[in-house]
Amino acid sequence: MNYPISYADEEEKNYVRRKLIEYNAQHVPEHLKTRYEEINLAIKDKDGTVVGGLLAVLCWNWIEVDILWVDLAYRQKGVGTQLLNKIEKIALEKNCTFIKLNTFSFQAPNFYRKNGYEQYALLEHAPEGASHYYFKKSIAPSAE
Repeated sequence: MNYPISYADEEEKNYVRRKLIEYNAQHVPEHLKTRYEEINLAIKDKDGTVVGGLLAVLCWNWIEVDILWVDLAYRQKGVGTQLLNKIEKIALEKNCTFIKLNTFSFQAPNFYRKNGYEQYALLEHAPEGASHYYFKKSIAPSAE
């Protein structure tokens, strides 16, 4: 039987997300079941204008960076590295074991490599004429 498919509205989208989270929680250790939170960072100039930001989600024992953006005028000035350093510090404080993220060949794969991220996957022709890179960085407490 074919069931009708429609575009989900906001309420339906949230329901589907909640149901998957409930299902997943049955398959992870007890101490990780409720570990899910958005972590959104912004850097502003002296006038209060956002010149860079990082949008991420802490999920179980990792943080996934969804978006890291820096205004063109502020690139190559350490803003992106500052954002990565902050999310790595947060990951460490929250006992995460790694950070993962993705980028395109026309964005910043070399930037992430320079900051210690290791490529673990690559999709070619995604989008056409470019590649889609996936990176991961292990987070461990420093030995003092």
